[in-house]
Amino acid sequence: MTSTSEKKTWWQAIGSLPFVVFVLVGCNALYISLVAFGNITDYDTNYAFVQHVLSMDTTNFGADPGTGLDPDIMWRAITDPVLWNVGYIGIIVWESLAGIILIAALVLWIRAFARHGNYETAKAISTIGLLMIVVLFFAGFIDIGGEWFSMWRSDSWNGEETAFRNCMLAAVTLVLIHTTAQAWVRKVHTTTDTGSVPRVNP
Repeated sequence: MTSTSEKKTWWQAIGSLPFVVFVLVGCNALYISLVAFGNITDYDTNYAFVQHVLSMDTTNFGADPGTGLDPDIMWRAITDPVLWNVGYIGIIVWESLAGIILIAALVLWIRAFARHGNYETAKAISTIGLLMIVVLFFAGFIDIGGEWFSMWRSDSWNGEETAFRNCMLAAVTLVLIHTTAQAWVRKVHTTTDTGSVPRVNP
């Protein structure tokens, strides 16, 4: 009985698809964690963004705030500062949880690399964290902020472009995880007198 397996050098391991995904997950983890940290330590800066988006006071294509507003949509506006703070704190909590989950996923990736184990748990936790980013920026900023609160009409408080970029960075990583996973599996063939029986090793 003979078995064949290919040992990868360190640079081949770094160039492998699992390592690529690990790095992209790490970039997303770092980004969303820094966003949450910035919002916590510099609360007022992005609070102003939430205030203007929810109050819809600049949805007038660049006119002076509070002027030239469309009365057909202004009933959607939220003008209560308490609700502004609740919404903003909810965003910060969501960002923080996404960051924590993605950091936990990084730990699982490292453990999988060290033990030559499978990546299923790391993939699942990464997916949850990345999906949270997509939901935040796609559903929260583009759908609700952009369309319901007409953020697209504002020249000064329109975050759709940034939200789209953040959403796509997370989405690309998600797609890479779930469309290349089969290529991560290394097949080792064990040859016997009766033929070869494949064994699948991660």
